[in-house]
Parts: sequence; C-alpha cells; structure tokens
Amino acid sequence: MAIIEVDDLYFSYKDGTEALRGLSLYVEEGERVALLGPNGAGKSTLLLHLNGINLPRKGRIVVQGREVNSKTERWVRSRVGLVFQDPDDQVFSSTVWEDVAFGPQNMGLERREIEDRVREALEAVGMLEYSHRPPYHLSYGQKKRVAIAGVLAMLPSIIVLDEPMAFLDPRGKDTLAEILNRLHSRGQTIIIATHDVDFAAEWADRVIIVKDGATLAQGGIELLQDAGVMAQAQLRFPVVGKIFSSLPELDLRPLPLTVGQAVDIIRKLISQRHS
Repeated sequence: MAIIEVDDLYFSYKDGTEALRGLSLYVEEGERVALLGPNGAGKSTLLLHLNGINLPRKGRIVVQGREVNSKTERWVRSRVGLVFQDPDDQVFSSTVWEDVAFGPQNMGLERREIEDRVREALEAVGMLEYSHRPPYHLSYGQKKRVAIAGVLAMLPSIIVLDEPMAFLDPRGKDTLAEILNRLHSRGQTIIIATHDVDFAAEWADRVIIVKDGATLAQGGIELLQDAGVMAQAQLRFPVVGKIFSSLPELDLRPLPLTVGQAVDIIRKLISQRHS
C-alpha cells in the first residue's frame, strides 16, 4: 500500500527557478527507498515537500491517505521526520538531551513521556552517553546521529534523510547504515536522497531516479544497471556491477550489484573449477 503518493508536482522558488516539473512517484509502507539524481535534480526540494516545509503550488502529495496542504502541514510534520544534510542546521541546543527533547516539548507532552522518548531515541542511535555534552563538542558523524535522534523522538512513521552519508568517514557510514537498518526492522519507512549508488544498491528495496525536476525512472535496484537511465541521470554504475561488466566472458545476466551477489557468483565459479 502506498504510504506516499506524489502526483504531477510543480514548484518554483521566488527567484523563478523551477525545481520540480511535474514530478510523480510513490513509496510503499515499510520500504527503504533511495532517491537518486544529479545536482539540481530536485531531490532536496522534494524532501521539503514531503514533510510540509514546502507546500504544493501545483500537483498533489498524499501521505498516509491525507493530502498535504496548509490545513494538514502540522500533522504531516508529526508523521514525516526530515533529517537535513548538514546537522548544524538541525542541532542547536546547549546539550544533546535538550536538542532531542525540543520536538516532543513543542508537542506539549508530559515530562515523563518526553524523557522516555529522548532516552529511547538516543539509545537507538548509540548517543545516550553523550546526553549532557554540548553538540558543538561532537564530531560531524555524532551530530548527524543526534539529528536523527531528534527526529525519532517525534515517533514519525516515515523518516526522510537528505544526503546522510555526506562527509562521513567509512566507519561513520557503516554506523549510520546500521542505525537505518535497525529503524527499518522496527517497521519505519525510510527515504534517502543520495549520490552514493553503491550504498543505494546495497541498502535500498527500491530506487527512484529524478532529473530536471521530474521522475526519470523508479523500480528495483536493477535500474542501477540500466545504461540508458544511468547515463541520462549522470550517475555511474555501482562498483560491483562495473567490475563484472568488464568481464564479458562470464556472460552474466543480470549483473551483480551488491557485494553479497558478487560473493555468491565467485563461490559458484570456484565450485565449478574444483568439480
């Protein structure tokens, strides 16, 4: 069942820049979706629409069966949690605990409920021991985890992240992927805007590729080996697929896209060699 439906969405900024030009897509409940496309494709603008920061000027967005508009914008922000690309845009309080508590406090919740939500959110991202630290003493990756905790404390059904892997070191990326997988296992729908095709191939259930403010293609991760789509979107093939496409003598169809798929193929080749 579609938890998000976007139909023929248009949006222009005040300076006249057209960011979205008839974009349409859907996201099903419980999916892990990677939103891919070149710079200027409209990914960040779309994310701002999904939780009501931007409202449709033409077209329609439906979240959990309710249309997003000026009457429902507060409601949709409680259902769709948005994590910005730069955590400094989101983490601003004097301590980590206060920052994560900010959203629940503005919801008018009782103190006990706020404390429970903050504790659970910080535990989910592995930051509970940093509760009383000032955010400016944290690393960039730790700030990103606090920003995610601030969203989790609102108990959204859908979590949307804008370039969450940007500027993280390899360990930070692995930690963030683990957090996202734990959240998905709890039943949350997760949408990530990213340029990282390797991460998309390994993590996503489905990919949506946008260009020039419109949807170019959407479907399974096999789209990432469609030469025409990837060229139009100015994206490269995942590294695993690129390696195996350089070995035409293996005649592999479809090409593997993930490390796990590659390992299975190599094991089969080794087994055939020894049989």
